[in-house]
Amino acid sequence: MFPESIVLALLATGFTWGMTALGAAAVFLRKDMSRRMLDSMLGFAGGVMIAASIWSLLIPAIEMSQDMDVPAWLPAALGFLAGGIFLGSADKVLPHLHLFLPQEEAEGIRTPWRKSTLLILAITLHNIPEGLAIGVAFGAVSVLSDVTPAVALAIGIGIQNFPEGLAVSMPLRREGMSRLRSFWYGQLSGVVEPVAAVIGAVAVVFAKPLLPYALGFAAGAMIFVVVEEVIPESQRGGNHDLASMGAMAGFVIMMVLDVAFG
Repeated sequence: MFPESIVLALLATGFTWGMTALGAAAVFLRKDMSRRMLDSMLGFAGGVMIAASIWSLLIPAIEMSQDMDVPAWLPAALGFLAGGIFLGSADKVLPHLHLFLPQEEAEGIRTPWRKSTLLILAITLHNIPEGLAIGVAFGAVSVLSDVTPAVALAIGIGIQNFPEGLAVSMPLRREGMSRLRSFWYGQLSGVVEPVAAVIGAVAVVFAKPLLPYALGFAAGAMIFVVVEEVIPESQRGGNHDLASMGAMAGFVIMMVLDVAFG
């Protein structure tokens, strides 16, 4: 079964990577986009990630733990905290720069790297838990005997990857980079998702007892990204209500997708 799970995870993240590239391709149509639109899209992405963490990762993790010799909530809780700690540690080490901030506020180890490189690394860090979540979800197919929850997760993440690709390519274009190079680096930020997906799928297929912990880990990593990066960035432009409504719309769409497919 494991080759099928890995292949499906790879195909699914091929789709999410494609959606990142599609968003990055918007740079060929225009040089810039209004801050209101970007903030609403970032809020939307955050809402999708929160809903995916709950319905596609944490709830299945708790359900899988019902027959284990530990409280049903424990694997999900431990995995969730471990995922947040892992991303928090990576955030402290990997040089990156959040959107709309000056280069002086770059995080991680200090480097002489250009602002454009730091922006790309920020979205790359953001995409690691998304790829991992998809890989773990498809790795769980052999246990759940149902591929539809994993498909719903991939669709939801793919939808929110569109604004992520755009959020990379547009700032790079504003920095003076050519349209082609802005697109190239925008889509390149999504390359990490297939890699993380394969790692996640392989890990849970070969160690099935770890599956609830792995689902919680992916959820914790995604929630860390939402709280530390996505939501704050969506609120910095002063479009608080618009970004919040975008988050609510993303949450509802992901919730509907997961329930409908599940």
